[in-house]
Amino acid sequence: MTEEKLKEPRHDKKTDAQAKHEKLQWHPAFGAALEMEFINEKDSLNFIKEHTLNRKPLIIDCIIIKKKKDIVLENEIGRFFKAHNIIEYKSAKASLSIDTISKAQAYAYLYKAYGGSVDRIKFDDIAVTLIRESKPKALFKYFAENGYDVSNPYRGTYYIESGLKIPTQIIVGCELNSKEHEWLHLLSDKVTRQEMVQAIEYSRNTKKQEEKDLIDAIFEVSVIANKKVIEELVRGDDTMCQALMEIMKPEIDEIRLQEREETAKRVEKETAERVKKETTERVEKETTERVKKETAERVIKASVKSLRRFNASDADIKTALIEDYGLSEQEVLLYLQ
Repeated sequence: MTEEKLKEPRHDKKTDAQAKHEKLQWHPAFGAALEMEFINEKDSLNFIKEHTLNRKPLIIDCIIIKKKKDIVLENEIGRFFKAHNIIEYKSAKASLSIDTISKAQAYAYLYKAYGGSVDRIKFDDIAVTLIRESKPKALFKYFAENGYDVSNPYRGTYYIESGLKIPTQIIVGCELNSKEHEWLHLLSDKVTRQEMVQAIEYSRNTKKQEEKDLIDAIFEVSVIANKKVIEELVRGDDTMCQALMEIMKPEIDEIRLQEREETAKRVEKETAERVKKETTERVEKETTERVKKETAERVIKASVKSLRRFNASDADIKTALIEDYGLSEQEVLLYLQ
């Protein structure tokens, strides 16, 4: 995903749920899902994730390069592929408009331009694939109104047959056969309990560490996007609960670390506030007592001065101070000096 995409203007105030949804790490999970999608044909493909077009922050989500140009892939999505394939993924909440199509075309042009030497990558060897969970109805309406020819050769797969220089297909995730494209389907928020169980069991049973790592990346998003299904599994099946704990261990450890850090910060803040409050109260109390004492001393000194002005003896002043101010004989002597 490019920085440009991250900075696209937002016109509506997002709810907390939307903000949380957008914080999910969709693209790493998508990259993993894409590799799992072609896991049976991986030996024929090279996967390049977040390919940087040049020194500026223009990054393609994924590029799939056929190791042999003329190989035909069995996967329905891959049948459209050419030698070099620009793959862009849009999360459920992200827009897929004609401008998005234009950006993907621009990425393809730049990819060709930065190919290393003049015309090393041919136009006829480049294709663009855009993947989104829900169908972008406004975009397809635009196609119809502006003379773009669009075909639908496979379920959830749309080819833009005219109007674009670079051949482009749009994959609508919710229309794909979930059994044939289970890994991309796991990125949606409509995964069933049985589908989640099957994915978890596959993860537990596979002996290939590469697959385990890819599936773990997919689960980072899927378990959050399908929270209710996960909660049902955890409550109803100890085996599934243990499996999820194993799969999500890095995330759980991270959450625990964050909780410890937040607790430490909270305790530090509360301690600082308590110390500040106690210090303030102590200073206020000491100040009040000092002012009260100094005021009383000034009043007593003024009384002594007045009594002496009227020629009162020290004995009479002593008696008056004891009676009027409750002073001890020792304290009175300090005022008579």
